[in-house]
Amino acid sequence: MKLNSSVKNITALNNLTAITKEDFTRVALNIFQFQHRHNPLYHQFCNALHINPSSVTAINQIPFLPVAFFKTHTIATTTFEPAAVFESSGTTQTINSKHFVKDIALYEESFNTAFRLFYGDPKDWCIIALLPSYLERSNSSLIMMADKLIEQSAHAQSGFYLHDLEKLHYTITSLENQQQKTLLLGVTFALLDFAEQYPMHLQYTTIMETGGMKGRRREMTRQEVHDILCTSFKVNVIHSEYGMTELLSQAYSTGHGIFSCPPWMKVLVREEDDPLTVLSANKENIVSGAVNVIDLANIYSCSFIATDDAAKLYPDESFEILGRLDNSDIRGCSLLSL
Repeated sequence: MKLNSSVKNITALNNLTAITKEDFTRVALNIFQFQHRHNPLYHQFCNALHINPSSVTAINQIPFLPVAFFKTHTIATTTFEPAAVFESSGTTQTINSKHFVKDIALYEESFNTAFRLFYGDPKDWCIIALLPSYLERSNSSLIMMADKLIEQSAHAQSGFYLHDLEKLHYTITSLENQQQKTLLLGVTFALLDFAEQYPMHLQYTTIMETGGMKGRRREMTRQEVHDILCTSFKVNVIHSEYGMTELLSQAYSTGHGIFSCPPWMKVLVREEDDPLTVLSANKENIVSGAVNVIDLANIYSCSFIATDDAAKLYPDESFEILGRLDNSDIRGCSLLSL
C-alpha cells in the first residue's frame, strides 16, 4: 500500500514547513494508519492494547510506543535497507538505542528547516560544536546535524572542538572581538569544564547546551547548569536543544528552559501511572506528566514515542522538561531534576 496522498504531500522534502496546526492532526492520523499497517512491531503493540485503528480519530487516542523498544527491536515502517543507523550515546550501564533511518535527506530537511525557523540562515553564524563524547564514537545524529550546519555556515572558524579548550577560548575571544554572531553548541559537561577554566564576557555568542554528563560530573538540574553558565559567561540566558536518537526532529529553547517545537513535531504529556491517558493543557490549565512526542519526520520508523522524560506543558504548547521518570534508565543526554 502506498502512502496516503496527504501524508506524501505534507512530508515531502522541502515541504515540512507547509504543516499547519490544522494539517497536523489530519497528517498524524494518516501516518498512524500507515504505520499501523506497515510497522510489524507497532502493529503488534497496538493489538496488545486492543486498539482498533478505525476508532482512532484524535491524536490523544493514538498509542505511543515506549522509547525503550528502540533498544531491543528494529523499529521500521515498510521494509528497507537503512541509509544510516543512528545510535544513542548512553552510558556504560545502559543499552544503546538504534534508529534505522530510511532517508537521510528527510532528517537533513527536518533539522535544516527547524534551525532556520528558530535561528535563521546558518550562513549568518559562526557555528562551533563542543561535543567531545559524541565525536569519540560513530553513528551520532547530533554530530551529523552539527557537521551539516557547520558546512552551511561556511565561516572560516566554524568547526568541531574535542578537548582543546585553550584553543576554543582563543577562537571565541577572536570572534567576540570581530563582533561575529556565534553559536556554541555543546554537551553539558564540556560546557561546564569550559566555563570553569575560561570564564569570559560573551556579547555576540549564543550558548546552546544539548544535555549530557556522560558520567563525567554529578547530575544537575537544567536550572543549576544554566545558572553556572550564565554567571561564568555573563549572559542572560542559555539556549537548549531537546532531541534524541529516536527522533528525527528537535525542539529548541531560546531561554529559561522553555521549549517550542517545529510545526511537524508536538509534545503531549500523559499520566505517569496511566500511560494511555493523555492530559490536555488549556488557557487555565498547565499540566505535568510523562512526555509523549509526535514526530512526523519519523514516518519510516515510528512517529509516536512515549519517552522516559517528565515535563510541564503550557497552554501555548511550549513545554519545560522537569527531569526523568522514576525507575527509568539514565539516558546519556539527560539532565536530572532533583
